[in-house]
Amino acid sequence: MSEPENKKPKTEESDPAPIKCADLIVDGWFHERGTLWPGQAFSLKVEEILYNQRSEYQDILVFKSESFGNVLVLDGIIQVTERDEFAYQEMIAHLPLYAHADPKKVLVIGGGDGGVLREVARHPGVEEISICEIDKDVIEVSKKYLPGLAKGYDDPRVTVHIRDGSKFMEENQESFDVIITDSSDPIGPNSVLFETPFYSSMYSSLRKGGIVCTQGECVWLLLDVIKPLVNSIKEKYSSVEFAYTCIPSYPSGQIGLILATKDRGSCKTAARKPDEETQKALQYYSADMHSASFVLPAFAQRAIFE
Repeated sequence: MSEPENKKPKTEESDPAPIKCADLIVDGWFHERGTLWPGQAFSLKVEEILYNQRSEYQDILVFKSESFGNVLVLDGIIQVTERDEFAYQEMIAHLPLYAHADPKKVLVIGGGDGGVLREVARHPGVEEISICEIDKDVIEVSKKYLPGLAKGYDDPRVTVHIRDGSKFMEENQESFDVIITDSSDPIGPNSVLFETPFYSSMYSSLRKGGIVCTQGECVWLLLDVIKPLVNSIKEKYSSVEFAYTCIPSYPSGQIGLILATKDRGSCKTAARKPDEETQKALQYYSADMHSASFVLPAFAQRAIFE
């Protein structure tokens, strides 16, 4: 996940020191300690550091872990591991795509590792796939160290735009059937991706009947972020729903997905299903999982929608 855009002005007093991912490796273990989940951490044993450089936007680390394969870390936060990435990539892509009866043009914002592209490319009816990733280094690093995800770039329907996703949408009004935002957590520059204006930009860039699907954070950790966002966009979108997927390497082992529609109804039931060959290739998504992912624990349902 990556799309640090619309960078806000910083002051010397408020700007923390840049994160150095290598500093989070202690005694051969990488320790993820995020400011959004104080009091808990996730650790992986490191076999080898494969890459660690600071790009124009963020600190990028790739390491080979003992049990999760290669791991991509941005500013100290795990984005992708080879072991469990499919649980996220499949669900953020296929929930909106299979909810849509006939998607032709798809926009991916962020997602520089290529995993979302890989899943979108499984839909033969999609004619154009655009991706806006502002950090070109994430793309190049992923192609080298995460080829199983980055193979999504090989599809001839894919066009890569190294630029701000919001500005791209301003130039492409009512253009896309599905918009997928694969973002990092709402810290620093990424916080704009969890605010109402960004969702308004996506709405304007959708065609009638279109669907947006965005990384929606964890119900165990960030209900105070999820609920205000859902409330703020309900007046504009025809429907706003929350689904989730289980992924061990993300905080609390769960990540949410916000699905919102333009001039159409719910996404809870798939309008199409994977053919037999595609379903055999998928490791997490199915038509049954599609519907089940919208069934929230009672506390989350009440907190978000009541």
